[in-house]
Amino acid sequence: MINPSWRRVVLKVGSALIAPDNEGCSEQYLRPIAEFIHQCRKQGREVILVSSGSVAAGRHHFNFSHQRVPIALKRAMAAVGQNQMMNFWTNCFDFPCAQVLLTHGDLSDRVRHVNIQNTLRKLLDHQVLPIVNENDTIATDELKVGDNDNLAAMVATVVQADALIICSDVKGLYTADPSKDPLATLIPEVSKIDAAIYSLAGGAASAVGTGGMRTKVEAAEKATAQGVDTLIVDGHQLETFECLLAGENPGTVFFGQHKPLPAKKHWVRHTLRAKGEIWVDDGCVEALSQHGASLLSSGIVRVKGEFDSGDAVIIRCAKGTRRIAKGVSRFSATELFSIKGQQSRDIPKRLGYCPAGSDAVVHRSEMMLLEKL
Repeated sequence: MINPSWRRVVLKVGSALIAPDNEGCSEQYLRPIAEFIHQCRKQGREVILVSSGSVAAGRHHFNFSHQRVPIALKRAMAAVGQNQMMNFWTNCFDFPCAQVLLTHGDLSDRVRHVNIQNTLRKLLDHQVLPIVNENDTIATDELKVGDNDNLAAMVATVVQADALIICSDVKGLYTADPSKDPLATLIPEVSKIDAAIYSLAGGAASAVGTGGMRTKVEAAEKATAQGVDTLIVDGHQLETFECLLAGENPGTVFFGQHKPLPAKKHWVRHTLRAKGEIWVDDGCVEALSQHGASLLSSGIVRVKGEFDSGDAVIIRCAKGTRRIAKGVSRFSATELFSIKGQQSRDIPKRLGYCPAGSDAVVHRSEMMLLEKL
């Protein structure tokens, strides 16, 4: 059984359900999903819809038959398809819908992150259905989330959802690839996401979408770390949504952690992208991992990358390649080159100023230890 007390749900719908034949939006699978959203709202549950499919929905308007689409053309397809997709969803409901287009840059900037949170909450307060998608028409590689599984997980943490439901073209996570192994069995429940779970996730099963099982497991890891139960279900089957409405589990449920990460540490760990790397000595490794210390300049032995104050960095052990932590650097790479190995009291003398207003290079409150070393 799944938790019947969910009151805020993020529902992710993949491209293969929106435009299964790359011939524009199709009612084939979307009507049951729309009815599920309607029934959830009747039961008092808030729903945020994360909908892929803008490129797939707009592709048939362009005379291009190759499988690999140039990025500029893909953006044009998205611009056409996003409009069609929104029109389709709007026509499915008798209540207002709102389009929310995001990039990774929006989510990784704390001010915009808070603005997104406030906007989505206001939409829910006024019974408007937010329909979220990545802004494919403008997103660059640096600013893209890249797949809507992970985008949906980020949205679920932003709005403090109780559950994330990922509608896919597979029933859930299996013990092996069910298309190749007839003995593969569905895994109904996962309480911990570790290397063994990731080893079960293969590549993309659909030629239409950009996400495979691995991106869904990544999304589940992000969401469950914030206490959000995550389900992977088959969006092709009507009985999937009947089961969900009845409180039954039709796929794989990843249970949210009982002790969620603090919001800021979750943002550092799962949303920010590292712009550089810092190698530290053994004493620093022990101070960080065993004693909850902040990173000081005296323990730094090497700096790599071009990053500014406020950018995320990976902290590594100087002996080997182990990742110790990820955090927000209060100094730029250029400044760290000058002060690495130096005592904190010598920073103003070396730089002529103390830019962070503190002697911590990465403060403990903005650092997340990485368990996967």
